[in-house]
Amino acid sequence: MNQIITFGEVLMRISPRGNKKFIQSNNVEFYFGGTEVNVGISIANFGGKVKHISCISDDFIGNTAISYLNKFDLDTTAIVRSSRPLGVYFLEVGAVIRPSSISYNRSHSSFSEIKPEMVDWEKSLENGKWFHWTGITPALNKGSQQTLLEGLKLARKKGLQVSADPTYRSGLWKYGENPREILSEMIEYSTIFIGGINEINELLETEYTYSNEDFIAASKQLMETYPSIEKVFDKIRTSINSSWHKIRARMWNGIEFRETEDIDITHVVDRIGTGDAFAAGLIHGLQKFDDFKAIQFASAACAIKHTYLGDVNYANEEEVISILEGNTTGRLKR
Repeated sequence: MNQIITFGEVLMRISPRGNKKFIQSNNVEFYFGGTEVNVGISIANFGGKVKHISCISDDFIGNTAISYLNKFDLDTTAIVRSSRPLGVYFLEVGAVIRPSSISYNRSHSSFSEIKPEMVDWEKSLENGKWFHWTGITPALNKGSQQTLLEGLKLARKKGLQVSADPTYRSGLWKYGENPREILSEMIEYSTIFIGGINEINELLETEYTYSNEDFIAASKQLMETYPSIEKVFDKIRTSINSSWHKIRARMWNGIEFRETEDIDITHVVDRIGTGDAFAAGLIHGLQKFDDFKAIQFASAACAIKHTYLGDVNYANEEEVISILEGNTTGRLKR
């Protein structure tokens, strides 16, 4: 079936309507998401076959979350259930000069119970061709870190492509492990690196700048340190304010450096999940296009996600290609 495999927590997001703060409103709306599942749903919207592996609450909220994933044809057969509640995060959406704010409630969630023996990786990976992971999952707890590592080892043994988005967030690492050591080991089982200077500096303990020259040098050092890494891809965001961003991407594939043009997003509807949309666009693009067109597709996917409420990119391949080709006027289709 050539499935894309994703592994990570499914979260419920709760927000006041519009750009209000919680203190302003008694009305809220909810969405399902989570970094890896956002990637999976986006790939499915492009036409890919995706299996998501997780641990979800065994109640009506968990049932609703699984129904949501099934709506996009994600294979949920490897999801296990727990008596603990689904993880939740609260988001106040900013505007113009006011930034957005997030508060997580996931320390004792259903996914916090995940352990290696709960996932049958041999069965879960039997139809897989690509495994995608992010640094969010190993940051949550020892169980999720160990479970992910087992999956990565088997994925590489089976010859799957493995994309790594190390996403270092210091506030999540609270269970006593050294983040650099954990992420470093996982990078050793990865082939595609989705990250920029910050992530590389964190892994290598270097001080590269954001220039293109340093990006190339940093990518070369990363590939020398981790010989399994074949290509490095970086999304660059320029924030004018909370409502106006610019997106572009660059790459080093061991042979050449390429960089895309900026895509102007002059009114951000929702920026949550936009990095996940980039990763999904890249994974899909690398299977269909050359490397440069793949990052163009990924940038366009990231850009159009800013126009959708919720964590997930609902755009299909045709809509992303239209943005890639420069159709950014938003003109009415008839």
